[in-house]
Amino acid sequence: MPFATAKDGARLYYETIGTGDALLLVMGQGNDHRGWDNVRDDFAACYRVIIYDHRGTGQSDKPEHPPYSTRGFAQDAVAILDHLDIQRAHAYGISMGGRICQWLGIDHPSRIGSLVLGCTTPGNTHGVPRQPEMDAALRNMASDGKAMSKFLDASLSSSWVESHPEFLARLAKTPIPPHAQKLHFQASEGHEAWDLLPTITSPTLVIHGSDDKVNPTANAPLLAGRIPGAELYILQDGRHLFFVEFREEASRVVIEFLARHPLHNNA
Repeated sequence: MPFATAKDGARLYYETIGTGDALLLVMGQGNDHRGWDNVRDDFAACYRVIIYDHRGTGQSDKPEHPPYSTRGFAQDAVAILDHLDIQRAHAYGISMGGRICQWLGIDHPSRIGSLVLGCTTPGNTHGVPRQPEMDAALRNMASDGKAMSKFLDASLSSSWVESHPEFLARLAKTPIPPHAQKLHFQASEGHEAWDLLPTITSPTLVIHGSDDKVNPTANAPLLAGRIPGAELYILQDGRHLFFVEFREEASRVVIEFLARHPLHNNA
């Protein structure tokens, strides 16, 4: 099995598919690489796609210490690029993955071509927080079926879920240990990049669903306004998992954005 090694020795599972400019897909809180199953082929048609399991998920190691952080997760992502001898890559992150991508742009600008920040926030201090009951759902999804149901209700329309039973079946097969779920939640909630967002030099697309209650949509214009030259795209009727339910539109918008910023022009 393919593993990279993080600075602290944690093993990180990854997969690659496709050819072309490198594109790192960064999944959100509590999810492993299979969270990209529905859409990764869209990008593999024209990019070398790298998907991976965050520490605490999937086949990667699940240490209990030290505390996880979005900045630390970004260092894990760079360790995978190092292992693959990839000097520069585009990065597309969803939810907590979008927070991680902010640090990729801030701390590792020479390694990043374009950034896509999906359904994410700059942090709670300057961002728009979600409702407390949604916080509780995210905190307890690993051990509470009702919490998972609440998250799904806020993330996908009921009609889409009913017509895609395979999606729920996949979720049931990707559990995360309770300690890792807690550490992921703490890392995501501890994210604060507001002061450094203006230092991002990579071309950036902020993309969000219009009906997102997990990371409220109002965060999208805040992020786009904070990052120099960032573009903003709102998917009408999209919820938190817009990239799954509105796959055709979302993937098209992202691919068109990346195509305008090929790696060899972003050195």
